Amino acid sequence: MIASLPGTLMRSDLELPGVEKVYRGKVRDVYHLSDGRTILVASDRISAFDVVLPRGIPHKGQVLTQLSWHMLQATAHVAPNWAIASPDPNVVIGRTAKTVPVEMVVRGYLAGHAWRQYKAGHRVLCGATMAEGLKENDRFPTPLITPSTKAEEGHDEDITPAEILARGICTKEEWETMCRYALALFAEGTRLAKERGLILVDTKYEFGRTTTGEILLIDEIHTPDSSRYFYAEGYEERQKRGEPQKQLSKEFVREWLIAHDFMGKEGQRVPEMDDAFVRSVTDRYTELYERITGHRLVPAPTEDMNARIQRALEGYLG
Repeated sequence: MIASLPGTLMRSDLELPGVEKVYRGKVRDVYHLSDGRTILVASDRISAFDVVLPRGIPHKGQVLTQLSWHMLQATAHVAPNWAIASPDPNVVIGRTAKTVPVEMVVRGYLAGHAWRQYKAGHRVLCGATMAEGLKENDRFPTPLITPSTKAEEGHDEDITPAEILARGICTKEEWETMCRYALALFAEGTRLAKERGLILVDTKYEFGRTTTGEILLIDEIHTPDSSRYFYAEGYEERQKRGEPQKQLSKEFVREWLIAHDFMGKEGQRVPEMDDAFVRSVTDRYTELYERITGHRLVPAPTEDMNARIQRALEGYLG
């Protein structure tokens, strides 16, 4: 008999003093406190093609939180970030910063969206030039920054640096600071990945500005939800043979959905996620965490997770 699946956190409902505003994203619940701090709770929701899927993935929120916390600590010397503490496996507390509504996408390789644009004949993506004669998954001579708008609803859209400045989304100085931080973070992420036998292919960073105007790295960093990794072993051989690269990311969920005729388009129905598939996603996220960090994941208790988080925050906030 197959054991039943652990519980999942699909929504947090925390009662905490000083909460001024609560925002619920596709995966995270965000609590803004009056004292200038923000509480980010990673749920077990999973999204793909801008759609939140109907079933949660056990321990996914823990994986994202603990991996992001690990990376925030490992890169703090490269760029200032918002994180202060992680009092629960699903929670990060940090400084409040108003989001700059641009996703700083850094690409080290011609993969994903960049490859689709390249294959369609485009050689400029978001103002960044891609050389002629490249094939899918080739390494760029230097990493490219290809920003996109951070949409409140619907899909993010490609945007150029000139358009960002023309729309007043940020100042020239802020843009230059975000570029400097993004490239430095990507370089450090690349180094950390190499130590684990991985290649950081592309990723996105989000930044916010504090009330004093300081630019901070916010949200998650170098997780399988926000980044694409290749296995380093065999990369060159696979490129020479024109074979697909072995990758480590959330792409396997998208591939499963596509195989079941779902891409988030109008009129399409989300395929049924049975226990076997849900369990396989948990196993894959756990594998990603352990490969990237080099640490074994110790599953947190899943009975009444909201109460567990409430107790942890009450203890931390005093």
